[in-house]
Amino acid sequence: MVQIDPIDHLMRAAITSDEEFVRVLDELLRHDLRISIRELSEKSGIAQSSLYKILHGKRSPNLSTLRAIIHAIRQFYRTGEGEFIGLIVARPVLETIEERTADVDSHRVKIREYPVHTMEDAIVAAVRAEREGAVAIVCAPIVSSVIEQLVHIPVATIIPRESVQRAIELAARKAWL
Repeated sequence: MVQIDPIDHLMRAAITSDEEFVRVLDELLRHDLRISIRELSEKSGIAQSSLYKILHGKRSPNLSTLRAIIHAIRQFYRTGEGEFIGLIVARPVLETIEERTADVDSHRVKIREYPVHTMEDAIVAAVRAEREGAVAIVCAPIVSSVIEQLVHIPVATIIPRESVQRAIELAARKAWL
C-alpha cells in the first residue's frame, strides 16, 4: 500500500475541516515525527500557547499560521543527512558504485542507497526516499514511469549503454558453452 505524502495529507485535512487538520497534525507530531509542541514552536516560530490552542480545538489556524506549520513540518521531514539523491537499484548494481557523493555543477550531493529485489520493493523505496527528504530519485527504467506518478520529486532513469552490450556478450558466451 502506498502512503500519502504527509504534507499533502496535512493540507488536505486543513481544507476538509479544523477537526481533521488537528487530527492529522496530532498524528504527524506524535507518531510520524515524534516531536513535541515545543519543537514545532521553535521550528515554525509560532508560540507554544497558540499551537496548544489549535491542537485542542480552541483556535483555528489562520493562513499564515498554516503556512508556518507546513513549512516547519516539511523541514522536520527533510532533516538528517541534508540533500541526497535516492538510488533505487538491485544489490549487484550498488556493489559496482564506488562514490557515495556526486559533484554536479559545483554542488556536492550525497547518494543514499535503497537496495531492492522486486518492483514492489522499488515502489516502496521511492515513497520512502521522498519521505526521508530525497531531492531526486535514480532508478531502473522498468519502474521509473510508475515512480514518477507516485512522487513529487524528479526521477531519472538508468540507461545502461555499455553494460547492455557486455551483458549480451556474456549471455552469448554462456549459451555457447
